[in-house]
Amino acid sequence: MVDTAPSPAYDEAAQRKIINRLRRAQGQLAAVTAAVEAGAPCRDVVQQLAAVSKALDRAGFLVISTALKECLSHPDDDQAPSAEDLEKLFLQLA
Repeated sequence: MVDTAPSPAYDEAAQRKIINRLRRAQGQLAAVTAAVEAGAPCRDVVQQLAAVSKALDRAGFLVISTALKECLSHPDDDQAPSAEDLEKLFLQLA
């Protein structure tokens, strides 16, 4: 069972946005799978894959953006990622 309680790292609005983006990506990935199973043209499959990739990237950037905001509003929080950690996370998405 997945814990749906808000993580302390995210406010409820940010968490809702992240989850919505991930669900959108999940739906798009299901469409890619269905397109491949149905023998859809390569162009259709690639367009769907691009949509999945973009949705995942946006979710990742939103996670990092939320962490940056948290660091700026609570700079003394021991749980907050360091600037170096955030840079590494950001570059992983590039």
